[in-house]
Amino acid sequence: MRFVFDERKAAEAAALLLERHGGTMAYIKLIKLLYLADRQALIQTGRTITGDRMVSMDHGPVLSQVYDCHKSGLAEGGPWQEYISPPSNYDVTLLASPKLRALSPYEVELVENVFKQFGHLRKWDLVDYMHTLPEWENPHGSALPIDARVILREAGKSDEEIEHIAAEVEALHAFKALAAGRS
Repeated sequence: MRFVFDERKAAEAAALLLERHGGTMAYIKLIKLLYLADRQALIQTGRTITGDRMVSMDHGPVLSQVYDCHKSGLAEGGPWQEYISPPSNYDVTLLASPKLRALSPYEVELVENVFKQFGHLRKWDLVDYMHTLPEWENPHGSALPIDARVILREAGKSDEEIEHIAAEVEALHAFKALAAGRS
């Protein structure tokens, strides 16, 4: 399943998590919480919040483009840089309160629920938890793509439901790609 990455939604969700955590958080913890929010949205709605690609890495599953923000940032002057500082000593800081224009009320509630459930964990305890997720495979120093179908199947979705979700996601991807080509 190919989702369409939405940097604005990723940045707003990250900013919301940082705000709930007091403004500063270990980057590894932030990206794990974002992954868990996307994972929960996928299970509940068949869509993710960020549209990012999920991958298994040594320290557990992450969102690929969000992870890359840590090393190189996203678009210059884009939403991520509007809200999230560059990492310093592996921590990031909230630069501005999230406006939450891109996130739906459902998505805001979901992110807040993920924070309530997992935000209290220390970063390495969260990493240990991520290793228990059924979709995680040890990549031995690399990154392995995570098939969203595995998450859905483990959540109890039938093959028919999964294929219906996959068809809708692919149609939405094609539509957004076509729309982006017209811009």
